[in-house]
Amino acid sequence: MEYASLAAAIAPLNLRSCLISRQGQLVFEHYRDSQTAAELAKINSCTKSVLSALLCIAMDRGLLPQPETRASVFFPQLAASPDSRKRDITLLHLLTMTAGFEWTEFGGRNSFPRMTRSPHWIDFVLEQPMADAPGTRMEYNSGVSQMLSAILAQATGMTTARFAERYLFGPLGIENYRWEVDPQGVHTGGFGLWLRPWDLLKFGELYLQSGKWENDQLISSELIARSVRPAVSSEPPRRGLYGWHWWVDSFSAAEGTSAPILEYFFARGFGGQFVYVVPRLDTVVVLTDDKHGNNRQKADVFRRWIAPLLAQQL
Repeated sequence: MEYASLAAAIAPLNLRSCLISRQGQLVFEHYRDSQTAAELAKINSCTKSVLSALLCIAMDRGLLPQPETRASVFFPQLAASPDSRKRDITLLHLLTMTAGFEWTEFGGRNSFPRMTRSPHWIDFVLEQPMADAPGTRMEYNSGVSQMLSAILAQATGMTTARFAERYLFGPLGIENYRWEVDPQGVHTGGFGLWLRPWDLLKFGELYLQSGKWENDQLISSELIARSVRPAVSSEPPRRGLYGWHWWVDSFSAAEGTSAPILEYFFARGFGGQFVYVVPRLDTVVVLTDDKHGNNRQKADVFRRWIAPLLAQQL
């Protein structure tokens, strides 16, 4: 693989980091400066995929019920709602963003920013009206991720971060992190986790290895497979499919032809945070950035520069 050409292509983008591993070996490493490798940085919605891993671990350990369990087991106010659709919301609906709440993630009155300004985030989400029957349509919603973090804490008897330390961060050797909390002390499920690029790479490697790390099976291979399996089409303008707080997509160097197709799943966070896992090539790619607004790089770095190089290996 021509990493020199990749280095030249991404140099003008001023990314925070770009790491690529192949068969467990680091084959490409780029940082903006010498401090970036050791610095914690906000991974934004990649937090959702970390939360998904924690929920799978809790299910494996029998601490959390099956995905088809109704959310009202944890939030009785849903069972008491006059809208019967709320009573039908399951953990699976929360994981796949198909709970049915009326929600506009970054605007309007039912939104992520309004939730974060409310005194009780979970209540804010539960009080939102329904737009669809559960399971009908995906609507990207960081509020349901907050519900899942609260559910994890209820089910395990420990905070989301403490559970992560014991069953995920500890085994992976992730010692330094930051994780924000809501006004009730529930760790943010949809954003707010701070990690180093190298730790994101280890997280991706765990999924590449079907949940096994060194000699320990941290997550069952069955739940790894199910959580990254396409469950629903994403809503426009986002492309791809959605699993359990993971995105799924494919790339072909020549769309509409018999050219080999590169399939992958990935965690995605606002502002350029990504963890891509390409099972067929035993490859993990981590991209981090910190540019927003007018300074934000609009290019899809993975699909424009990295995926074409990877596709040559098929």
